[in-house]
Amino acid sequence: MELNIRGDKITVTKSIKDYVTEKMDRLNKYFEGSKNIKASVIIRVKNNEQIIEVTVPTSKFTLRAEESHSDLYAAIDLVVDKLERQIRKNKTRLNDKYKNIIQFDIPLEQNDEEEEEQKIVKRKNIETKPMDEEEAILQMELLNHDFFVFKNVDEECVSVMYKRLDGNYGIINVK
Repeated sequence: MELNIRGDKITVTKSIKDYVTEKMDRLNKYFEGSKNIKASVIIRVKNNEQIIEVTVPTSKFTLRAEESHSDLYAAIDLVVDKLERQIRKNKTRLNDKYKNIIQFDIPLEQNDEEEEEQKIVKRKNIETKPMDEEEAILQMELLNHDFFVFKNVDEECVSVMYKRLDGNYGIINVK
């Protein structure tokens, strides 16, 4: 796997690059032709927290994980563990759908806890009301939700307003 490691408000030293490369090499066993995969690693600092974000785009799907910790090396360990858990958790679905991208011939260590199979447990139909983004933020805050679906009068499409981890808002437009 080819890594693009860069820092945001932090200088990425050779030892940090080596540590990230060593840890990310653990994921190579899951990908067939891992040399063709280009992963992006962004290391940031916010207050006393070291934040690492890893995005692994393949031709069929994208793996992404983000972790923060006061110790950068601990954050790197956590994010790689999280990516590996994502692969293990979804291995059956990924293997069925993308047989030639992911290889699971390697026996995986079993967790003591059985992971529950996730399924859709609720469906909801909503009436979307035409509104602008400011009204959507107000509605979302009044409902105390992390996201809100509405007909965006400014963009003339259906939009999803969501609250980001940094406290700001994001919007997804469905054209």
